[in-house]
Amino acid sequence: MSSPGQGFSDRVLGGWLGRIAGNMLGKPVERGDLWTQERIDGYLRRAAALPLTDYLPEPADERDALALRPEWRQCVRGRIHGSCRDDDVDYAILGLHLLETHGFGFSTEQVGALWLQRLPYLQTFTAERAAYRNLVNGLKPPLTATYDNPYQEWIGALIRADVFGWTSPAAPRRAAALARRDAVLSHSGNGVYGAMWAAALISAAFTAPTVRQAVDTALTVIPASCRLARTVRRVVSLYETRLSWEDTLATVSGETSGLGWIHTVPNVAVLTAGLLYGDGDFTRTIALTVRGGLDTDSNGATAGSVAGVMTGATAVPDQWQAPLEDTVRSAVFGFDGARISDLAERTVRLARTSTESALATLPV
Repeated sequence: MSSPGQGFSDRVLGGWLGRIAGNMLGKPVERGDLWTQERIDGYLRRAAALPLTDYLPEPADERDALALRPEWRQCVRGRIHGSCRDDDVDYAILGLHLLETHGFGFSTEQVGALWLQRLPYLQTFTAERAAYRNLVNGLKPPLTATYDNPYQEWIGALIRADVFGWTSPAAPRRAAALARRDAVLSHSGNGVYGAMWAAALISAAFTAPTVRQAVDTALTVIPASCRLARTVRRVVSLYETRLSWEDTLATVSGETSGLGWIHTVPNVAVLTAGLLYGDGDFTRTIALTVRGGLDTDSNGATAGSVAGVMTGATAVPDQWQAPLEDTVRSAVFGFDGARISDLAERTVRLARTSTESALATLPV
């Protein structure tokens, strides 16, 4: 639950720690067509790690080991020394650099220029890689998102949204507007709405007394009739009937089948379920979200960001924080080896220069 006495700086650090820890938790099983909820839970049972209360354990057998992503050896409990590099964290860092460089009046064209300057092409994927290629070929937004890009509604823009929420506390519409300006470089439709929803959700988490209220607030910034909004409302309605987490996921999975495991809509369903059934508990939130499958590292990262903002860094359990060693690996030029605490301090400075009226309502 949100704690009124938790300071703003601690909440921002909680968001950064939560994003990185949730990403690391989900990274070894990031392949939703293979690592389904049932298979992830089977892995955990074989390793005697259910309920999940820490990073993934080492695989119990060779078959599981061969199915994990190759980076698993740096992402499982007992082997973590600082965060692994991942695009879910790269884009949070790049977003911070964008705001420091161009301010909150940045243009979509400036987002694209910064990608070309700071982000290696081979560390981009799906919609981002298509947009990057279009930028190199001289196209301008919004054509960069729509030309020869079959991934326009996938999850990439959503994973870039956190920094706009962190720097817009208790200002969800502002956060959503910033996220939209970033998202249209590479996405359209539900891909853009997912980014707006996530930014508003994180913004709302600074002051919302419950996760449910933050989810409801985030829905107000996107069209009520879009599929993403309808899917979030569907998960909320199933949760309200006291259906189990497993049955809620099974129901929504059937209703979103055919969209693919990286599409924004089914992933937002998994994320919303993890947040609601996690009910403000950091460990339970990221564990349920990653166990839900699909794009596990992206969903774990966003769930961790929301939960970290709501609890603050001081309430993030040590088993998630300590192995990160306050260090982040990144492909963003100039940021590899950055201190997580420094990134959080820079985020706080940005927020304080731009949202004094909203920050006046928050504890320091």
